[in-house]
Amino acid sequence: MDVTVDAGELIKWYSRERRDLPWRQPGVSAWQVLVSEFMLQQTPVARVEPIWRDWVARWPTPSATAAASAADVLRAWGKLGYPRRAKRLHECATVIAAEHGDVVPEDVDALLALPGVGTYTARAVACFAYGRRVPVVDTNVRRVVARAVHGRADSPASVRDLADVDALLPEDALAPTFSIALMELGAIVCTARSPRCGICPLSSCAWRSAGYPPSTEPARRVQKFAGTDRQVRGRLLDVLRANRAPVDRAALDVVWLTDPAQRDRALDSLLTDGLVEQTTNGLFALAGEGGGELA
Repeated sequence: MDVTVDAGELIKWYSRERRDLPWRQPGVSAWQVLVSEFMLQQTPVARVEPIWRDWVARWPTPSATAAASAADVLRAWGKLGYPRRAKRLHECATVIAAEHGDVVPEDVDALLALPGVGTYTARAVACFAYGRRVPVVDTNVRRVVARAVHGRADSPASVRDLADVDALLPEDALAPTFSIALMELGAIVCTARSPRCGICPLSSCAWRSAGYPPSTEPARRVQKFAGTDRQVRGRLLDVLRANRAPVDRAALDVVWLTDPAQRDRALDSLLTDGLVEQTTNGLFALAGEGGGELA
């Protein structure tokens, strides 16, 4: 590694400038941290916060979530997007309640065995909920390390990421705070498009010292939403969330008249993903609300 990061100066900055996010407050359970990590995947904090608050007030434990119907979970997920995450979170809650005594495991390998939990989420829960000294790498952390340590504008995901961050972690109990501070720095200062280098707390940055060399990575394509299958899926789910009883095909067809083939494809994908059910008489409902008469 080329340059290191001063843990002390970063943690001092974090203590002054951190965002007041509800899942960082004292008394928040490991389960509630896990819920926040599921919700924050590819979704801005501002959209997650009100839904997270409602969710943990309604279902504060894994067993409470597991006892809810799949349809109620999908309704509570609202417009966070990527509703398969809600389905996986429901499955995760069921496993934790049944196999872990309603307590989220703190071991990374045990967390990785849970439905919907990947490398980042497992390490984030172990670190932020249980204070374990484990490297946690998301896009923000990866960007800060690429710039401050290696002098590059950005960096693609690499098998070296965990080792790079592990080498920066303090050996003492400050490691979890350092991890979240590193992530916060990337989220609000060392941003992808408009880094605020003038207020960066790091006295040493290889990228700054090198004169801010531009990225050598291919430009990432911005993923559009309008007109995509994701948008159509969302509109179909909106209809079903608004109805407690199954609806006929006509109620779904009207939400996307411009491209019937795309609408059909989106509906088929919702059925395949187990988010929507079709009854024997041809009606459609959210998962678990088909009335036991599935096709």
